[in-house]
Amino acid sequence: MFNDIGPLELVTLIVLAVLVFGPDKLPKVIQDVTRTIRKIREFSESAKHDIREELGPEFKDFEFEDLNPKAFIRKQLDNEDLGLKEIRNGFDLKKEMAEVTDAVHSRDSDWSSSSSGAAGSSGGRIDMTKKPETPDRDDRPPFDADAT
Repeated sequence: MFNDIGPLELVTLIVLAVLVFGPDKLPKVIQDVTRTIRKIREFSESAKHDIREELGPEFKDFEFEDLNPKAFIRKQLDNEDLGLKEIRNGFDLKKEMAEVTDAVHSRDSDWSSSSSGAAGSSGGRIDMTKKPETPDRDDRPPFDADAT
């Protein structure tokens, strides 16, 4: 619940709690808060139990976590009936990215030999680096009236 609170923030909250409630009332406030959280959890569990009873036996494998879209999609993708595990295991993202990178940098011999005719006199290599254009001395930069 409080995974993103650091130690300095926690100390700051404790100091603020002592200042606001005082050292005398702080233990009672902590007990009240924990009692309230416990009651909320019990209420939530009883509501889940009531909903499961009302849904009936056909929804016996229903989980409330399935209502979260990420969990639902993950569960459906892990389903063996679709055969998606074989597709996922056969797909190597690092290998695919390496092939794309090699193709972009024309390191692949098959790709560079097939594109050498289209590349012209550059020897099959296409220079994709962006080089800054040097403006002539008489050229003025574009004027944008809205920007000034």
